[in-house]
Amino acid sequence: MVDMPAPRPYHHGDLRAALLRSAERTLREKGAATLSLRELARDVGVSHAAPGRHFKDKRALLDELALTGYERLINALETADAPEQPLEQRMSGLARAYLQFAIDHPELLELMFARKHEPDTPDGSDTSDNSDISEGSDTSDRFASAVDRSIGSLTRLVADAQERGEIVPGDPERITTVMAASLHGLAALVAACALPPDEALSGLDEHVHHLLHGLTPR
Repeated sequence: MVDMPAPRPYHHGDLRAALLRSAERTLREKGAATLSLRELARDVGVSHAAPGRHFKDKRALLDELALTGYERLINALETADAPEQPLEQRMSGLARAYLQFAIDHPELLELMFARKHEPDTPDGSDTSDNSDISEGSDTSDRFASAVDRSIGSLTRLVADAQERGEIVPGDPERITTVMAASLHGLAALVAACALPPDEALSGLDEHVHHLLHGLTPR
């Protein structure tokens, strides 16, 4: 009789990270609709009940996947920010970090934007369970904080430039919204295959120049 090798023990301290990696791979290859905690458990080699230790349901998994996406985007933007550089170069660096993230992770970015608009309850109607309300509120707070932090680099850039008289006075958040809309619009064109990624990246400095200085002849 041939001895079968003993199953390799799974280090449960890594289970949450392993599930999120598997979920992101499935998201990228097949889309969010195909995600299943049972399938993810099979993919990482644990019992179908094991993911429940970390994620209450699919919604909780998607929320956490989106939040980890925000953390990665925030880290990319904070790493790219260089306050010592002139305004246009500083903004180009931030724009490039955002656009590169959008090009590398289009499905994840779409999920990030979608999940932050989800209602606080699983189906948007039943609010009888106070634990669901509390959990939903906490998740909403985490998304609000993540969104604020992700836009924070641009807001700081605007505020710094206003202090130096390099950008028109006004509400920094409203001006930041204009900048963010322009950059996300560029990313959306890439995601829609209306603009090749390499062309978007190569023309990014000119895009930022027009954004900062306008299109009116001088």
